[in-house]
Amino acid sequence: MVIFSLKIRHIVRTLSVNIDHIATLRQARQADFPDPVQAAIMVELGGADGITVHLRKDRRHINERDVELLRKTIKTELTIEMAATEEMTRIASRVRPEQVTLVPELKTEVTTSGGLDVVKRYSKIKPFAQRLKRSGIRVSMFVEPVRAQIEAAARLGADVVELNTDRYCREKNRRAEILGEMENAAGFARELGLVVHTGHGLDYMNIVPILELDIAEGFSIGFAIVARALMVGLAEAVAEMKRIVEVYS
Repeated sequence: MVIFSLKIRHIVRTLSVNIDHIATLRQARQADFPDPVQAAIMVELGGADGITVHLRKDRRHINERDVELLRKTIKTELTIEMAATEEMTRIASRVRPEQVTLVPELKTEVTTSGGLDVVKRYSKIKPFAQRLKRSGIRVSMFVEPVRAQIEAAARLGADVVELNTDRYCREKNRRAEILGEMENAAGFARELGLVVHTGHGLDYMNIVPILELDIAEGFSIGFAIVARALMVGLAEAVAEMKRIVEVYS
């Protein structure tokens, strides 16, 4: 296994909390509550460095009202996950989040099911990525930990790659092997000048090996924190995760 991080680096690791599941609960009854914007305030009180939302084409949870109010109210960074489409690029250019993470999107999926195929969709993604950057928005791409995808993201001008941790989280019998793939992918991304984030399925336990191996600078976590919040409250659930991240900074 090739290890790229040979010298000690002091990194301030960041935690962006995805609040889509708060909106999902609201939409389950087509109600006005719980309000994800109010939840974002509690997330910030818990110490999060940012708020992440996925504005989907079908608006199944987060809607435009949410992102517009979040932009006006939160004190930390706003990240909008979205598909590379004309509609979403227009909204992002108007709202001006600190970061947009381009993700694949399928009507039939419960949640994002895989990384964006930047290699295959290069020419389709390019004009949207360029417009986002011209709007002063940091561009991230949610990809599998594969060199070809990372290289394509870099050529498109991405500032960040978010490595998909879904396989790492699900395939426990192959976790060491997948960690090695992620470590090498992260090293390659840094050689290309990219910042490395990880996300999808991370929880209070499985995040630790990723922290120990110095794979990422940023973490996007939603479901595990929202589920934990049912027991201890949202601010405390965020604070617990933030303490884990800070131990390795």
